[in-house]
Amino acid sequence: MEQLTELELECFQLRHGDGRADRCVDWAVERLRLDQEGDDLDIVLLASARGIVEVLPLAEAIIERYRGTQRLCDQFLAGKYIVELRTAYLAGRESVSSLDAKLSRLYPALGYPDWLVMLSRNCEYATDVPDFEQPFEDEFNYIASLWAQAESLAAFEREYSRETSNRQ
Repeated sequence: MEQLTELELECFQLRHGDGRADRCVDWAVERLRLDQEGDDLDIVLLASARGIVEVLPLAEAIIERYRGTQRLCDQFLAGKYIVELRTAYLAGRESVSSLDAKLSRLYPALGYPDWLVMLSRNCEYATDVPDFEQPFEDEFNYIASLWAQAESLAAFEREYSRETSNRQ
């Protein structure tokens, strides 16, 4: 099941303008290499697909077939994406400006979730006002650390404190 989660996360990122289609292809190739495709023609087709136009519909069909109503919710996938972004930021592969562009797309796409308010706001402000860099980094660390441990949206929500975010 963990392998399907990897595909779901990559599809989420593709839908929100930041994924890499080749990662979905690599996922399918690995299933073929390990003989785990179970004669699923969509996995075979995904292994040879190129570009988002071919990759996304096949990957979505695979996820729908195996997860159905048990699909991971977009907020959970966004949280795991935030963890990846934090890792990339700490490694210098992301900047406040690049994160602002990503969070600016993500926040409204998710319907303005409460847990993303301060992170999005502090990131936007930090692009222009140096005094907001530390509050942004504090909130980014807080949110990413909660999502890194969360097994579900409900688990995240049990630990998340809006008051803590407001203090950042």
